[in-house]
Amino acid sequence: MRKFGLIGYPLGHSFSKKYFTAKFENENMADCQFELYEIPQIGDFPRVLEENPELEGMAVTIPYKEQVMAFLDELDPACQAIGAVNCIRIREGKKKGFNTDYVGFKHSLQAWLENQIPPAMVLGTGGASKAVKKALEDLGVEYLSVSRSPGEHTLSYQQLQSESGLLSTYPLLINTTPLGTFPKVEGIPDLPLDQLTASNLVYDLVYNPPITRLMQECLDRGGKAKNGQDMLELQAEAAWKIWNS
Repeated sequence: MRKFGLIGYPLGHSFSKKYFTAKFENENMADCQFELYEIPQIGDFPRVLEENPELEGMAVTIPYKEQVMAFLDELDPACQAIGAVNCIRIREGKKKGFNTDYVGFKHSLQAWLENQIPPAMVLGTGGASKAVKKALEDLGVEYLSVSRSPGEHTLSYQQLQSESGLLSTYPLLINTTPLGTFPKVEGIPDLPLDQLTASNLVYDLVYNPPITRLMQECLDRGGKAKNGQDMLELQAEAAWKIWNS
């Protein structure tokens, strides 16, 4: 039996398990299975590997995309540039990290906006945001980073509230935080929503619910919005290629 899995915390509503279980059934791969490994701390990761020596590949989600790097034997060069891992290939006991979030987001964004990608505001500074920012840089898209705490090249939400016009200067809003994810669907980044106009676009990496509160706020004002479903599908297929390469 070929075994794959996902580590993260919490893992109540996992896209990966549903996606790969359906994939294995639809493609008659009865010798493959995908399991969830919900670990409350990254220090439990070695135990997961010890207890499941047949694992060939792992997906990594919140909050371990950065922390897991210290436990790997090798990193794909792109991972080193991004600073986060969401895919691990295991061969002969050696663990190599990759980032398929980058591929999924970049291709999804290009398919949505083609060559009309405006300056972006990236909400959140976790592992997913790192892949998003690298993709924007490689596409030549100017962006502003926003987080709960200000930092170098990063505004806080409080600063954003006090500065008018930034949502028009950076009309593409990319939510890389889990805010708005089911079951806490009322969650939303602390943006000056009154500044949203029909010129804004929201790309929300959240996929459940299909329309998040942030997306709806933009749509209500005549803007455009999309969720992270196709990004997840693209990154999952990229991971599958890596595990089988």
